[in-house]
Amino acid sequence: MNRTYFGTDGIRGPYGGPIVNEVFTNRLGVAAGRWLDRQVAAGRQPRKVLVGWDTRSSGELLADSIALGLAREGWLPEPLGVLPTPAIARAVGKSGAPLGVAITASHNPASDNGFKLFSRGGRKLTDSEEAEVERMLPGPGEEVGPGSNDRGKASGGSQWRAADRKEAGSSRAADFRNDYVAAACSILPPGALKGWRIALDTANGATCATSTAAFQVLGADVMALGNTPDGSNINAGVGSEFPELLCSRVIAGGGRVGIAHDGDGDRCVVCDERGELLDGDELLGILAIRALERGTLAARTLVTTVQSNLGLDMAVKAAGGRVVRTPVGDRYVIEGMLAEGATLGGESSGHVIFSEIGPTGDGLVAALKLIEVMLETGKPLSQLRRGIAKFPQATASLFVREKKPLGDLPALSAAVEAVESEFGTLGRVLVRYSGTQSMLRLLVEGPDVQSVRSGLDRLVAAAGKELDLT
Repeated sequence: MNRTYFGTDGIRGPYGGPIVNEVFTNRLGVAAGRWLDRQVAAGRQPRKVLVGWDTRSSGELLADSIALGLAREGWLPEPLGVLPTPAIARAVGKSGAPLGVAITASHNPASDNGFKLFSRGGRKLTDSEEAEVERMLPGPGEEVGPGSNDRGKASGGSQWRAADRKEAGSSRAADFRNDYVAAACSILPPGALKGWRIALDTANGATCATSTAAFQVLGADVMALGNTPDGSNINAGVGSEFPELLCSRVIAGGGRVGIAHDGDGDRCVVCDERGELLDGDELLGILAIRALERGTLAARTLVTTVQSNLGLDMAVKAAGGRVVRTPVGDRYVIEGMLAEGATLGGESSGHVIFSEIGPTGDGLVAALKLIEVMLETGKPLSQLRRGIAKFPQATASLFVREKKPLGDLPALSAAVEAVESEFGTLGRVLVRYSGTQSMLRLLVEGPDVQSVRSGLDRLVAAAGKELDLT
């Protein structure tokens, strides 16, 4: 379904740009409130929306703006303060609120921000639901400022004060944060990590308090990185996008494992005790194979996206399971899991979903479930990862001025067809536009490094002839 503002994972863009600004955010709050009026039975209480944010300095300003829009439509916004995205989703489910808003740009730099919306139960909105929200955005001439609607006045919109969000670290907000940490810790026995040294990079983001607390509660000696957020340093050379420092810290500090999150905490990137990175496919493979060994992989099925390596399919199949693929985006993975009756799914980027634990990707839960495998088997990550032999793969991300329809690019289409014909069943090609950036993503997998590299070079050259690359 066509959407103008929502991409594969919510709305995202430069703060102060044409979309992520206080005026649009206020309109989005109004639209969300109108959409909720159609979803929630009249008179049903509470008319509450939970709003949390990551550590970007723009987060609180955008929270104020979306709160005013929601209040205008008679909804009561409740501030959660800085909280990881999976914790916000859990809070929505626990509280019974019909909507939650995570104000975050995930792994993007601090100059960006955005919005992820969660409906009742903590699940992300579907494509059609996001399209419905967009259709309810106020028109250009419609006044949507504070006090422009009597319902907003009557609803107690004034209850959302700067003091409220400044105090968000206490009371109900702290309850949700503590509940999230406690639920994550319950994955492992008390004190299970006593004697473990773990390098933990929280990307100067929303997990600085929660993930650190969880590992310490479980007894780990935490070597902390990226844990001094200042509003402008989220994802700045740290976190899941920049794991080099993590790997170095594991080696220097003698850690058993290194764990990195992105800015909002729904991703997990890990390195083994040798300081060597594992990608999301290896992580998923380890988790799925262990679940198959224990007989606990629901439907004997792992759900992942078209981005994942063919080696993952082969490893899971060899262990007696199967892999089902979806479009890129963890909410599509979740939809696929529901359709297949599966409870484990994820993406090569490090999003991992355990639907029996939470309704969305969760970096902390993924890390603890991986450590659970290490504890049960007694094997280090360097040994566990050997069960997944990945196909050689090469990727490219090309910034474009305009996302022309792929069907209108004959040279690129011909290059894709030629490479796929050469590989046959021993490889594949994936060409898609990013759902969150003006970018063309290319992926080539094949039987050997040389043919994969050659295939990608041909695709890049073809794209350059038909697209205006920046």
